[in-house]
Amino acid sequence: MRKTVLYCLSLMILASLAVSCRQDDDIFIPEEVVVTPPDATPAVKGFYLLNEGNMGSNKATLDYYDYETGTYSRNIFAAANPTVPKEMGDVGNDLKIYGDKLYAVINCSNKIDVMDKWTARKTGQIDIPNCRYIRFHEGYAYVTSYAGPVEINPDYQQTGYVAKVDTATLQVVARCLVGFQPDELEIAGGKLYVANSGGYMVPNYENTVSVIDLETFTETSRIEVAVNLHHLRADRHGNLWVSSRGDYYDTPSRLYWIDLSTGQSGGSIDVAVSNFHLDGDSLYLYSVAWSYVSMSNEVTYGIVDVTKKELVTRNFITDNTDKEIKVPYGIAVHPITKDIYITDAGNYVLPGTLYCFDKEGRQKWNVRTGDIPAHFVFLEEAHAQSNPIQPNPPPSPLKGG
Repeated sequence: MRKTVLYCLSLMILASLAVSCRQDDDIFIPEEVVVTPPDATPAVKGFYLLNEGNMGSNKATLDYYDYETGTYSRNIFAAANPTVPKEMGDVGNDLKIYGDKLYAVINCSNKIDVMDKWTARKTGQIDIPNCRYIRFHEGYAYVTSYAGPVEINPDYQQTGYVAKVDTATLQVVARCLVGFQPDELEIAGGKLYVANSGGYMVPNYENTVSVIDLETFTETSRIEVAVNLHHLRADRHGNLWVSSRGDYYDTPSRLYWIDLSTGQSGGSIDVAVSNFHLDGDSLYLYSVAWSYVSMSNEVTYGIVDVTKKELVTRNFITDNTDKEIKVPYGIAVHPITKDIYITDAGNYVLPGTLYCFDKEGRQKWNVRTGDIPAHFVFLEEAHAQSNPIQPNPPPSPLKGG
């Protein structure tokens, strides 16, 4: 089966090299990793990893790891879509699966690539300016947009919005204005929560979470939390966890929570947060925070118990291999095995690295990725249940078809 996968990939790559619009682009050869696949978890077929690429370089790429074969393939979008000029575009910012589609948010290219989730072949595109993050609810995609140009300006005038997209037609059907430079969003209890960052307005950052009623698609309130908000995730206990980047000087990055029953900020935990992944009641996080004391980056790999609202460890990597990671940039946790995945952006110019740790924090393997690896989404068997046209899809992308 592994030979079949590599044969199909080889044919696609040869076809892509024959297309004139690709003559000046780099086509990365898929790389096979010798890893024992988790046979006990057939429900999870693999995962996609979106590499951001440097802004202005049009180097966003898509990788895929197949649990069934132990194969890690780089730049599969190029192989699956040889006639698409410039491949994915400029800065991959978010990646999600909904129904039978895979959605890649390409920020500075002002678009969302819509692909078949089993083959990564592009089937459509959603055009939204300066798009950032995406969530789904009852047939609609909700996408945050900075709306205006990429520009650092304390007097920035263009407020952001959330676009409501019909996933059947890929058309924007409504917009809801929020704060400046809205980033991640979350859906809970019939409401949409949006982290307003004001990231372009240094030093005049935003400090609120917008609350949008999904039925009327109108902003009903804003909750004050902290400056320069970024990530959001709702737990199963009625709390919304929010990360603040801080102002990089006097106000440090911190983790906050909002009590959704009252709509009020509940408190904070004294830990810096660059990104996080919520698995059950454990919030896995990493942070890269500059210290003017040590004159270096202070890196944390923490776990927060969301029931106790306590930081239980500041380093979940237990075998001292965290020293191999230069700049952690992405995080995910396998829903069944609890393996922990951390990406390393390295020097932000050359290809990065993906590290896999077991649930005890011991490194299992690592592999080279595209440039600035960042965003994960697991391809689960459960995803197939919502697709009656293809009830028994192939277990991984690029397997014929």
